[in-house]
Amino acid sequence: MSLKDFKTGEDNSDGISDEYDSPQDRKLLRKVDLRTNIGNARIDGLTKDLHISPSAYNTALALYFIAYVTFEVPANIILKRFDPQLWLPPLTFAWGVASVAQGLVTNQAGLFGIRVPADMFDTNSQVLGVTEAGLFPGVIFIFSVYYLRRERHWRVAIFFGGAALAGAFGGHAQQPRQYPGIFAYVIGKMEGVGGKRGWQWIFILEGLLTILISVLAFFFVPTWPQKAKWLTDAERSRLLARLDADSDAAEQEKFAWEYVSQAVLDPLVWGYALLFHGFAFTLLRNLESAAVVSPDSFIDFFFFLNDVLRMTVPPNALASIGIAFGAWLAARTGRRAPLIIGSAVVAIIGYIVLLTTETHLTSGPNDIAGAQYAGVHFAALGIYTGNALLLSWPSENISGQTKRAVGVAMQITIGDLGAVTGVLLYRPAFSAHRFRKPHIIAIGYLTFAIIVASALWHSMASENRRRTEIIAAGKDEVERETKVLLGDREVHWRYRV
Repeated sequence: MSLKDFKTGEDNSDGISDEYDSPQDRKLLRKVDLRTNIGNARIDGLTKDLHISPSAYNTALALYFIAYVTFEVPANIILKRFDPQLWLPPLTFAWGVASVAQGLVTNQAGLFGIRVPADMFDTNSQVLGVTEAGLFPGVIFIFSVYYLRRERHWRVAIFFGGAALAGAFGGHAQQPRQYPGIFAYVIGKMEGVGGKRGWQWIFILEGLLTILISVLAFFFVPTWPQKAKWLTDAERSRLLARLDADSDAAEQEKFAWEYVSQAVLDPLVWGYALLFHGFAFTLLRNLESAAVVSPDSFIDFFFFLNDVLRMTVPPNALASIGIAFGAWLAARTGRRAPLIIGSAVVAIIGYIVLLTTETHLTSGPNDIAGAQYAGVHFAALGIYTGNALLLSWPSENISGQTKRAVGVAMQITIGDLGAVTGVLLYRPAFSAHRFRKPHIIAIGYLTFAIIVASALWHSMASENRRRTEIIAAGKDEVERETKVLLGDREVHWRYRV
């Protein structure tokens, strides 16, 4: 890696960087970047007003995720078959409508009905899980058709890093909105305006803002590179040339169910999915629902909502810094697996701290939860950093556009099943000894993630060596059409480990 690569943070180990890392390319990337990057309610009384028990609230979260994971793969298939400009904005609009509707619910059935498919609870609203299902995997796939493989993890990390920042300032980005954020706290002060509670205004205003953004998104969400009118002819040609030198991103691949089957039958795709599954158990609630940092516990500990805000900002801010450093280090070293494994180890250390330290409520407000709060920081740092890196891995290594679209969605689908488990285990029934059992299970999930990451690392590195030997033996003559059809199984393709 050259000094220039060190300064830009880009991993140029693929050998095409000198030709496609010119000032012209960087200017083009800035333009593409500009185009492609265009638990609050609970703390403010939602569960009390709707007469929802803590266990019922967790059920609502689980139902949300079930709907979410059910529709992720179909959503990305639709995206590949049509046009992101005509698919992602309507999804965003529908999510905004669902959020507004959630702010209007008056009972537990209404809350459940908006979080799960409409025909199950006789509601006309689009469910939050269904409408959001296509957004995250869709955006990751869009990155994969505009950027070189070595450039993608930066964009995914920045996109995912918004979750940590949102947790600090706008509320936790994971979809049931139960964690306090500064903006949500301010909105919550609209208590009584228009006869509505503060928590209702959180959902309503978030939904209205989302609806507004979705309308603007029709004009800014990029279409496929070949049809991008916001690029000049020269810029489009350069973009397609650099993509063609790197991967299949410049191809105009027609949809075929055969490519869907390739993703479903590829053991590596299942490996990426199981890796995320190991991390996702801890991601949703990653300790913020446990004894030290849950909203209810903060109220017990500090009595004032301002203390909730003060205590939830630092772990999320640290996680954001960890994501940025992890992405830079991945680019610097050209490696993903060891950094993902290292992140899991850091998170495990955090859980061990939580399991082995005490929370003293009688020592005064300045002495509460000090050691456990440190554990939360370790866990948040490891969890968010690892997730930011592993979520870009399929988009870098899967070749074949439809296969990649399905593979990315499969990773998030199977991964988020871990989040469902986390929601069901981090509940009052398992809160004894500061959520000891769920914390132990979380360590088990992270250990599983380490094993999966190690297996992927070994498998892909071994395959890279095997292909190098084949090429050295002069057995690498393959027609271009065959290369496209084989995708990541083609002998010249190298996995990024």
